[in-house]
Amino acid sequence: MQIIYNTKSDLLYLRLDERQQQVTNQRLSEEVVLDIGEDDKIVGIEILDASQNVNLSSLLPVNQEVVSAV
Repeated sequence: MQIIYNTKSDLLYLRLDERQQQVTNQRLSEEVVLDIGEDDKIVGIEILDASQNVNLSSLLPVNQEVVSAV
């Protein structure tokens, strides 16, 4: 699993499957979008306004990549 947080856009992306594949997006709410891949399995979860919807500090024990646009 890969966790990417973009501080500029406040977007959190949880990548559950590292394989390259075609995905379709399924919006669950205004803040949550699922990436659905092969065999209708969830490949990724995108969370908008992440700092307002997720306790980001609880993710710190997990290996994560912080993306910050300059």
